[in-house]
Amino acid sequence: MCGVVGYVGYRKAAPILINGLKRLEYRGYDSAGLVALDKDNQPRRYRGVGRVKNLEKQIQGEDLVATCGISHTRWATHGKPTEGNAHPHADISNKFFVVHNGIIENHAKLRAQLEADGVTFSSETDTEVIVQLVGRNFKGSLEGAVEEVLKVIEGTFGIAVVSSEDPGKIVAARRGSPVVLGIGRDEMFIASDVGALVPYTDQVVYLEDNDLAVMTATDYQVLSFDHVPIKRKTSMIDWTVEEGERGDYPHFMLKEIYEQAETVRNAMRGRVQLSEGVAVLGGLQSKIHQIQHLKKLIIVSCGTSYHAGMIGRHIFENLTEISVEVELASEFRYRRLRLDETVGVIAISQSGETIDTLAAIREARRKGALTIGLVNVVGSTIARETECGVYCHAGPEIGVASTKIFVSQLVILNLMALLIGRYQSVSLSEGINIIKCLQELPDQISGILKNAPRLEELARKYEKFPNCLFIGRQIHHPVALEGALKLKEISYIHAEGYAAGEMKHGPISLIDENFPTLALVSGDASYEKMISNIQEIKARSGPVIIVTSKRTAEMDEFADDVFEVPSTHELLQPILSVVPLQLYSYYCARFRGCEIDKPRNLAKSVTVE
Repeated sequence: MCGVVGYVGYRKAAPILINGLKRLEYRGYDSAGLVALDKDNQPRRYRGVGRVKNLEKQIQGEDLVATCGISHTRWATHGKPTEGNAHPHADISNKFFVVHNGIIENHAKLRAQLEADGVTFSSETDTEVIVQLVGRNFKGSLEGAVEEVLKVIEGTFGIAVVSSEDPGKIVAARRGSPVVLGIGRDEMFIASDVGALVPYTDQVVYLEDNDLAVMTATDYQVLSFDHVPIKRKTSMIDWTVEEGERGDYPHFMLKEIYEQAETVRNAMRGRVQLSEGVAVLGGLQSKIHQIQHLKKLIIVSCGTSYHAGMIGRHIFENLTEISVEVELASEFRYRRLRLDETVGVIAISQSGETIDTLAAIREARRKGALTIGLVNVVGSTIARETECGVYCHAGPEIGVASTKIFVSQLVILNLMALLIGRYQSVSLSEGINIIKCLQELPDQISGILKNAPRLEELARKYEKFPNCLFIGRQIHHPVALEGALKLKEISYIHAEGYAAGEMKHGPISLIDENFPTLALVSGDASYEKMISNIQEIKARSGPVIIVTSKRTAEMDEFADDVFEVPSTHELLQPILSVVPLQLYSYYCARFRGCEIDKPRNLAKSVTVE
C-alpha cells in the first residue's frame, strides 16, 4: 500500500524521488519522507505528515546535490501518522536508512531484544527494527548486513536500504510486497510500482519473493537471501507517461470513467472470432484442455474485483456447465478446501499484487487446483504465479476507486465463459449474438456519458442525504454492491448494497423520507418483484432513483427519478448499469468537496493482510 522509490545515478536524486512519490500518491498514504546522501556521503533526511507536496516544500531551497537516495509514502499500520513514524527510518548511528512496505510480524520480539542490548528506538513502527538490525550486522558490506537481517525478520516486506558506510549503493529485498527495478543508462531506479518509473525508463526487472537486489549507478545484481546469483528477465513497461496523466480532466476517476468505451474495445481487441461465435484468449491456450474438463470454478478476489467475480458467477452459470463459487480472497485459505485438478481458481485483481488474493492462489496451487489470473498489470506477481490467465490491457488506473478495470473484468469474464461455453452447450448463433452485443457496448457507454449532466443533477439533489441504499436482483445484486462501494469510498456517504429480496429481512427498517434508495431494475423475470420492492419503499416515504434499461409507466409513477441506460444482452447489462452509478458517486463526492482520487484511509494496491 505504501510507495517506495529509490534512485542511484548521475542526476540529483531528490527531484526524481519527489516525482516518483507523486506518481504513487494514488496508492494511499498519510506521511512521506526521503533521505539522500550528499557529496560527502552525509545523510540528509526529510520527513513530514500529509501529502508529498509538504515534503517538497521542506526541501525547496536546500542544496541537495546527492545522486543516491530512497523515499517513501507511509500508510500507517504500527503507530500513528507522525513525523517520527514516517520513513525513512535510521539506526542509532544515523548511518543506515530503510524504507519498508509491509508488516514485520515478529517486530515486538526483535524490538525487545534490541532494547535489552541498549538500543533506543525513536518510533512506534515495526520497520525500525530492520534498520537497527542492519546497523548492528554491518561488517563492510551493506548487502551482507541486509542478508543477515532477512534471516531473522518474519512477515511481508519490500525494502530499500542505503548507508553512508557503503555509499553509492541501494540494497532492496522482497517477500510479499512488490519491488521493481528500473534499468537506465548509468542510473538505476527502484519502486513499489512501475508507475513511478515510467518517466525515466521502459526497462524493468520484477523481483520475486525472497529476491535481494544490489544496485549501483552502472550495474545491478539479483541474489537469493543466501547470496546465490539469480537471473531475472527484463520486461518492457507497456504504457506511456501520457496514459498516467489526467489531461484536461479534473480527476483521474472522471478520466477513467470516460475511458471505458475504449477499455471495452481494448479488452476485446483480437480476442473474438465473430464468424465462429467464439472468444480467442491466447493466455488460456496452454491449459485449454484442462479448462474444458473443469467441474468447478472458484473465483477469489477482493473489493470491486469481488463484485466482478459475483457477476462472473452468473455469466459462467449461464454459458457453461461448470459449477461456480465466489469467495472473498481474505477468507478463502482459512476454509477446509477440497481441491484437485478438476477445480479451477480464478484470481481477479487490478494490480496483480493484492496480498489476500495472492495467498489464495498459492493455497489453491498447493492443493492441486488449476490457477487462472485476471489482472491488469503486466508482470505482476499474480500474473507470474498463476498457470494461465488473461490481461485486461486497460492501461493504468490511477484513481483509488476502480471504474474502468471493473468494466474490463466483466468483458473478459464474458469472453472466458464464452470460450468454455462454445466447447459445451452454447450454440453458434448464441455465441455470435453475444459477440455482436459486446461490440455494441462502446457506443452504448458513450451514449450514457453524454447524459452525464442528468446524473450531475441527481447528485446535486441527493448528496446532502447522509445515507443511501442500493438494491438489485440476480445479476444486478453485485452491481448494487459496487454502486454502494463507490459512493462510500469517495463521498463518505454511508451506503449499503442489498439483494432487493432481503429488504423485508431488516434493511427496510431504515427507510424514511431521509433515506434514498437507488434501485436497479431489469426487464427480466425480476421486474415485477423489483417494482413491489419500490412500492414498499415509497409506502414508507423513501425517495427512489431507478436505473433501468426498460423504462415503464410504473417506474415513472413510483420513482422520484429515473435514469435510463441502453439495453443489451442480459449478461452484459451490468456493464451499462454500473456506469451511471460511477458518475453519480463521482458528482456526489465533488459536490461534497471530497478528495476524489485519494479517499481517506484507502489505498489502490492492498499489499498487507
